[in-house]
Amino acid sequence: MNAHETIRLTVGQAIIRFLVNQYVERDGVEKRFVTGAFGIFGHGNVAGIGQALLQNELDPDADGGAMPYRMPRNEQGMVNAAAAYAKATNRMQTMMCTSSIGPGALNMVTGAALATTNRLPVLLFPADQFATRTPDPVLQQIENAQTLDTSVNDAFRPVSVFFDRINRPEQLLPSLMQAMRALTDPAETGAVTIALPQDVQAEAFDFPVTAFAKRVWHIRRPPLEKAALQRAVDSIRAAKRPLLIAGGGVIYSQASEELRKFAEMTGIPVADTQAGKGAINFDHPQSVGGVGSTGANAANHLADEADVVIGVGTRYSDFTTASRTQFKNPDVKFVNVNVKAFDAVKNGGEMLVADACEALADLRDALADYRVSEEYAQVIAREKAAWEEEIQRCYHRGHSPLPAQTEVFGALNELMADTDVLINAAGSMPGDLQALWQARTPEQYHVEYAFSTMGYEIPAALGVKLAMPEAEVVAIVGDGTYQMLPMELATIVQENIKVIFVLLQNYGFASIGALSESRGSQRFGTRYRMGDGHAHNEDGEILPVDIAMNAQSWGINVLRVATIDEFKAAYKEATQSSRASMIYIETDLLGPNPSNCSWWDVPVSQVSRLDSTQKAYEEYVEAKTVQRHYF
Repeated sequence: MNAHETIRLTVGQAIIRFLVNQYVERDGVEKRFVTGAFGIFGHGNVAGIGQALLQNELDPDADGGAMPYRMPRNEQGMVNAAAAYAKATNRMQTMMCTSSIGPGALNMVTGAALATTNRLPVLLFPADQFATRTPDPVLQQIENAQTLDTSVNDAFRPVSVFFDRINRPEQLLPSLMQAMRALTDPAETGAVTIALPQDVQAEAFDFPVTAFAKRVWHIRRPPLEKAALQRAVDSIRAAKRPLLIAGGGVIYSQASEELRKFAEMTGIPVADTQAGKGAINFDHPQSVGGVGSTGANAANHLADEADVVIGVGTRYSDFTTASRTQFKNPDVKFVNVNVKAFDAVKNGGEMLVADACEALADLRDALADYRVSEEYAQVIAREKAAWEEEIQRCYHRGHSPLPAQTEVFGALNELMADTDVLINAAGSMPGDLQALWQARTPEQYHVEYAFSTMGYEIPAALGVKLAMPEAEVVAIVGDGTYQMLPMELATIVQENIKVIFVLLQNYGFASIGALSESRGSQRFGTRYRMGDGHAHNEDGEILPVDIAMNAQSWGINVLRVATIDEFKAAYKEATQSSRASMIYIETDLLGPNPSNCSWWDVPVSQVSRLDSTQKAYEEYVEAKTVQRHYF
């Protein structure tokens, strides 16, 4: 290949040719990184990057590979699907998303924030105004009187790990290299946004042919520094009641086997975060379940008294620390393993900036002669057994007249295979699921709770199924989140994607309703009832919206059930179908939910005319007395 040889391509065409030749490698396994494209076209991108995708589809060999295109219905939805795809592949692959200028681009901002908060790689190409500024203002351009250099795409800056705007073709290749650097860096990954002025997308340039050769990006596994290892080992050896918290980094690093070996050898109990559930199988003797505000009492009782907390691959969200009230031991210390120093330093912890798999192996070797005391081992076993009883009670309540949502979860937990995937995001369900779900494998539990995005579940099912076509993908959707973002049902039907949706209808926002009531606001504005302009209308007729019929109108096979036995039969029917199915069941808005000994800081009005608010404020002040920073 001649180093000086060039090929004349538009910027849009160069993007596609570059991306189809980008690969990643880890532990000897090599994969194409950007495996497909989502795009909603308008005047900003239809004749630029849209034309490039068409050209690739008609003759993929000319570019060195195909960039399969799928037609989504909503820009936020397509980014959610791409993020879910990246999560399902342990961040080893992702998809690109393109939108038109203005409202289409801004719709992607929420999805970008979701990806960055969850540390998931997604690649976004929003169209932009004209670089020449000859048509100015162009349709859907927001004018900023302070500077002509600003567009709506600048809103991506705070939610992207890398942002650039291509104003000349010469800028493209350096920007794409930085984009790939950010996307494939385990410590820095998240949303990458490259804004494309619509005239530049279609502009031709003589690009060097060498830029489009196959390139392999090697995913780093940063090793553990010896001095840091020794400090961590000293802290753990001095502990009487250590607790390990497994976050999403354990799963992304594919460190589950090392975690199991470490726990088995040391006897240290392992709790999990929402992103880390399944990192250790639930029936492992050291697995004690979810920790924090939505966690299991077993893990939280151990966390209350832990003197050393070993955080592996966790960013210590507000829920994990129960708003810094969960770890009550006055002398508690933290040992944090994370590829990202920003997360490793949290709670004043001993920083072990390293890959989770590498660090766990080194810790296991260094602690070969260490094991927790027999007394502590018995405490762990008792807490685990007690919570198992609570799980079974919640899974088999026999609640009437409507079943509790925990009974639906119990049925799914029994019916789904180890290699199947459960998807959920916002509302009351992630709390119940983290407390109760018994994950047997790292891939089985897929709950987005870093950004807790309502509307995530339906597009996420699309993304996960594309990543794991052999798995049964089951998305649990509440009636509230369904009304936020159901549009990708059409994409799922159009692409003939076989997924299963479980729609829980309780005519309200269960999570915020319960939170509102506990904070003295009496479930204000959280019930779906016919009203007369008053959101506090508890006695109005149930809203006559038939979500099951709505889903059926999208082309989904809908199975209506009323009981748990009917639900189990419908699930088996759905698994045997070749079409996307939705199982529709009504559940009790008021629960009941699992017992919980933890807390979450949601401020209560300091003054009020309402007795309920006054009482809630007194309880709030009392709960905050144990809140503190950890240093």
